Amino acid sequence: MTEKYAEPLIGVDRYAVLGNPIAHSKSPLIHAEFAKQTNQNITYEAVLAPLDGFEATVRDLIKQGYKGANVTVPFKFEAYKICDSLSARVVSSGSGAVNTLTFLNNGKIHGDNTDGVGLRNDIVQNLGFSIVNKHILILGAGGAAHGILNSLVGASSIVIANRTHERALELVMGIQDCEARASTFESLEKPYDLIVNATSAGLTDTALPVPDIIFSKSSLAYEMMYGRETPFMTQARANGAQVADGLGMLVEQAAEAFYIWRGVRPQTAPVIAQLRNA
Repeated sequence: MTEKYAEPLIGVDRYAVLGNPIAHSKSPLIHAEFAKQTNQNITYEAVLAPLDGFEATVRDLIKQGYKGANVTVPFKFEAYKICDSLSARVVSSGSGAVNTLTFLNNGKIHGDNTDGVGLRNDIVQNLGFSIVNKHILILGAGGAAHGILNSLVGASSIVIANRTHERALELVMGIQDCEARASTFESLEKPYDLIVNATSAGLTDTALPVPDIIFSKSSLAYEMMYGRETPFMTQARANGAQVADGLGMLVEQAAEAFYIWRGVRPQTAPVIAQLRNA
């Protein structure tokens, strides 16, 4: 049984973010700020989808006239499966994950994934760190790692480290445009220019079994989680690395979704600052 949503306002386009849990989501605030900036007449709300009722929730939104939806944990792979068409970046990434749904006038669903461009924009534009010719280490080989691989074009090399070597190797096989190899956490033995934590270890305050040597004073350690100091961030700071969390990525991927839906690109810096201050 899907829940009922607020009555639609005439002339207002409706969007939502679906997840479980979802009450913590900052996406409604972010998109409200984007709408103010760009004078877009929209509403955007957080919708709790049952763990066994994601597709039914999406179909209900379509019936109610929603124009699109963002998708967060744990539904990104399910979102991929219900799409009738996919963006080129989803296809090229091979991730099987979608975080942005557009509901077309013919009732079809178009899927995209803005996580990769969100990560790159935050690192390059907001943090001023060039990815070109850098040696990059990605920790984790799950859906988050899959979703960002296509954003690392220009890197000199990419190493994917995971608890199980086989899972990392599967992901490495899809990298064509630079040197790439798989590793376990424990066998890492040198510093990297950019280290991205794409695991969920920060949710449980679990330290990753990675050696200190992967960090240096010239490294950027990027934690895809946001809103808390994770053990990964603490370890990176202790070893002199520049550290950033994923709040900027959250706003940047939302801006890309907003652009897909509305055809106008909002300014992200003031929204990031507002969330930091809050």
